[in-house]
Amino acid sequence: MPEVTTQARDVEMPDGALSLEWAAVTHTGRRRDVNQDAVFAGYPLFVVADGMGGHIGGEIASASTITRLREVVDAGSVTPETIEKALGRAVKDIASHPEATDEGTGTTLTGVYLETAGDEPHWVTLNIGDSRVYLLRESTIVQITTDHSVVQELVAAGRLSPEEAESHPYGNVITRAVGPSESVTPDYVRIELAAGDRFVICSDGLTKELTDYGIKHFLAEHADPAAAVDAMLDAALENGGRDNISIIVLNVGPVDAGASHAPDADADSSPAAN
Repeated sequence: MPEVTTQARDVEMPDGALSLEWAAVTHTGRRRDVNQDAVFAGYPLFVVADGMGGHIGGEIASASTITRLREVVDAGSVTPETIEKALGRAVKDIASHPEATDEGTGTTLTGVYLETAGDEPHWVTLNIGDSRVYLLRESTIVQITTDHSVVQELVAAGRLSPEEAESHPYGNVITRAVGPSESVTPDYVRIELAAGDRFVICSDGLTKELTDYGIKHFLAEHADPAAAVDAMLDAALENGGRDNISIIVLNVGPVDAGASHAPDADADSSPAAN
């Protein structure tokens, strides 16, 4: 099992400092030969990419996308504009690999970043595909992102119930991805800052094995992000581990006067994994 550790950072805000704690993991699962997922967790951006495609196409797609987004973080300006430029570069990277140009090659991209410019700092979620961002606030868990999938379109049209969607044969067919042929614009959702919030960013390898209630249960059982990530990963593997599994848990809170989190950029980012 991969070793998971909790990273932390204090962020100065107009109304006082904000404390962020997070942990990330990616795992091949029990039934796949390779891991086509990739993750990046480094302030202010926390994202998961779930690659798709034969041979090594999915690995190339997810790794290229994460690498380009890491460059955005390193440059110091995470905005919709810089994200979309990075995705355009990732599309060119993917297309430059002959083994990654099959029609089915691509990657999802899902995550959240902290926007501190302006008078009202806030979170922004971004989403392409069917990986997900969940928010636990005041004991209620909500899926913030909307899946770009055939099944979700059927649910939205009233032709399929959420229960029927869970076992639908087209459950893995997505309608939007970062691929080798064209750049895709993510959906964005703005979320106000609130101390006590907890985000879960995950590939569908987790949600195939755990319900929303299960995710909420493990968050309630484990306040520490690393412990929560470990518990969710263990449960997903025990429930079958049918796909690659990637999870980020991000805690948001006020700074504890008795603790100080070093703002060292080298200490607060998890490397891309694929």
